[in-house]
Amino acid sequence: MTTGRILHAIGLHMHQPPGNLRLLHDANPWEAEQILRCYERVVRYAEQYPDVARLHVSFSGVLLEQLLDPEIVDLYRSCVDIPAMLERYRAAANIELLGTGYYHPIIPLIPRADWSEQIALGRSIIEEVFGYAPRGFWPPEMAFSMEMIPLLARAGYTYALVDSVHVRPADGLNDTLRPYRACYEGLCLTIVPRDRDLSNAQAHGLNPRWLRDELGWRAAVSPRPDEDRLFVTWSDGENGAWFRQTHEPSGFFGHFLAPYLQQCRSGEIQVQPVLLRDYLEPRYQLASARVQTGTWSAQTSGYDNFLHWVGSEHQRQALAEIHDLSARYWSLRRLCPDSDQETAQILARARQQILESETSCFLYWGEAWIPYLQMRTGAASRALAEVASRLGASPSGRAD
Repeated sequence: MTTGRILHAIGLHMHQPPGNLRLLHDANPWEAEQILRCYERVVRYAEQYPDVARLHVSFSGVLLEQLLDPEIVDLYRSCVDIPAMLERYRAAANIELLGTGYYHPIIPLIPRADWSEQIALGRSIIEEVFGYAPRGFWPPEMAFSMEMIPLLARAGYTYALVDSVHVRPADGLNDTLRPYRACYEGLCLTIVPRDRDLSNAQAHGLNPRWLRDELGWRAAVSPRPDEDRLFVTWSDGENGAWFRQTHEPSGFFGHFLAPYLQQCRSGEIQVQPVLLRDYLEPRYQLASARVQTGTWSAQTSGYDNFLHWVGSEHQRQALAEIHDLSARYWSLRRLCPDSDQETAQILARARQQILESETSCFLYWGEAWIPYLQMRTGAASRALAEVASRLGASPSGRAD
């Protein structure tokens, strides 16, 4: 029997790769409209249920960049008033916005020198658009390693979501229904396990009564049924027919979320939706844990868990090219004098192409999307060659 509270943190992750909202509008406008409506529904349902709805949304920086583009705003004006929608998110006290890597990189795979910039840019655009700096971090593709903790802490994050299968509590007890404290090189972060199985259910179809029974049963048989039991379900919020369903009573928002919140309101379901920023704030004493390197992809931990993105020779070659370009960039940046503004601008263009090339989607879709990555690495390589020529350096970035 459960004597502690059953708490539920619901999260939706939103991301589109560079330029994709324009490409979708031109190639498949119906799909594009379905996606845009997903973004609007979140805030609309939060407004309809202000007393019980507690929702988390993680926006990638590159998606927000597209939503801020005046041309994108005009293209989708007949579907969604994007500026008004973003303002409604800003005003919604029951939506917590989380940051992520700006271009949605798989952070443990990209060059270590690029981690800080992806993290800092992703946090700053949330603050710019919504008016507050996020406390929580959503790792793109749930790709997490302990080495990320110092950078996240220095960037101002206080907690991060991790996949539950990779959490290793210090006491050896497999209990992922509570937050933990994880430390690396003297800096610490609160770690919030995201329930993989329930999140997969959220991604594909949920029934409120089934979820009520499932949460109650899991809490009762958990290692600490007398404590608060925190269930975290997080999935993509705009992918698949379940979310894109234009007949709302048949999809996530109408079939699951609205009746679920109504039953939480009436007390029919003994579950309390929570915002992580509110729940975590007073919890100063947390048990320790470490997180094994991994993603959402498979049950294994370690870098074998990344095979979805580096399983082919072409994927590995593309990633190696990114590492080479990043190293060349940093070498040339050290050589470029502050007074040479024209060369600095070319270097900045190369930098943007490198960071864009780190977008996880380009590797996720394997051979089909690697050309999008190579378009950016090719442009970066040409720009860096021009910078090297201007500075009298070798193509590798070393001074001649």
